[in-house]
Amino acid sequence: MAERAANRVVAEMIGVSRTYRMGESLVHALEDFSFAFGEGEYWAVMGSSGSGKSTLLNLLGCIDRPTAGTYRVRGRDIGGLDDDQLSQVRSEHLGFVFQSYNLIQQLNVLENILVPLFYQDEPPADGEQRARALAERVGLGDRLTHKPNQLSGGQQQRVAIARALVNAPALILADEATGNLDSQTALEILELFDELHAEGKTIIMVTHEADVGARAEHVLHLADGRIREVLHNRESAGQANGGTA
Repeated sequence: MAERAANRVVAEMIGVSRTYRMGESLVHALEDFSFAFGEGEYWAVMGSSGSGKSTLLNLLGCIDRPTAGTYRVRGRDIGGLDDDQLSQVRSEHLGFVFQSYNLIQQLNVLENILVPLFYQDEPPADGEQRARALAERVGLGDRLTHKPNQLSGGQQQRVAIARALVNAPALILADEATGNLDSQTALEILELFDELHAEGKTIIMVTHEADVGARAEHVLHLADGRIREVLHNRESAGQANGGTA
């Protein structure tokens, strides 16, 4: 596991396991997983079906809880938090981009972008200003009142990316973010992730596509719920700014 100064670690797992019961059998989706994701890094998580990719992402996103082990976000141990506290962690520190976009059909573009702020105890006073600026950034400044069903798949994913950024998260989690898009639109979305990373955002993207994984600076390969291989495509922004690999 890479060693970094404590203040540069965004998410850290120590001996994390996740076991599910299916009938009378136990499924070990993740086993004794220890890893630290540093600030400003761009990781692709890869592996075959059943390797543990989705389980890892759900645990990183505080959507699921470990069966054993410790998970910290920005140094905070989430193990003892209740559901409301986990929701608060998600709304303050995490941004999500899903393959199926997960937009709320009854809300327009601006309202969908604002959703993460609804769950904060004290939403920022400039929340709507942030949302409008992000809509402009992803090329949807003229679509603020449109509903998801009035947008293309690529436009919906751009809304999802803006939504993931509105709370200025410590960590952006993307699950097969280009899986439902045509090749040209997928490339545009990946270029947007490249831009975000160049600005110092920390990104973890689950993908089964080798060309998508190659765009990340680091690749974490999983097999049977364990780390099989760690590859470094190039030096990370975090390393360039003083972190260590």
